[in-house]
Amino acid sequence: MATAKPELQLSLQFVDAAHRAELPRHKVLRWMRAALEAPAEITVRIVGAEEGQALNRDFRGKDYATNVLTFDYAHEPVVMADLVLCAPVVEREAREMGKPLQAHYAHLLVHGTLHAQGYDHEAEDEAELMEGRETEILLALGYEDPYARDAG
Repeated sequence: MATAKPELQLSLQFVDAAHRAELPRHKVLRWMRAALEAPAEITVRIVGAEEGQALNRDFRGKDYATNVLTFDYAHEPVVMADLVLCAPVVEREAREMGKPLQAHYAHLLVHGTLHAQGYDHEAEDEAELMEGRETEILLALGYEDPYARDAG
């Protein structure tokens, strides 16, 4: 018996529209809902390298653009957060890993949605829990385990 997924109010913004075709709203909703454990109001913003670097520098003290930043404001009763994905970084990582761009976006949106709910990966036990949850969600969505290591 399938369980109903929590409601998601999504604002999807493209400052960098290069990947708009890879991120149709219905897919973004599906990926994020799969990771939700409570109702949520989340803004997803796809940005270029300059904005990605400025946000990472200003909020994390790291002067480079990163793949996804999660700004979580509330975990209950409604999850409230902003997810910022840096399109050039996501594209480069997908190419380096030899994985489809859409699959990498799906992973990062699941990852960011879990962060928005309080999951973290700073400590080893937290990382194990979070990565296990990501793998479970992505496999259920029809994607490969993002943490599987190539044997060859």
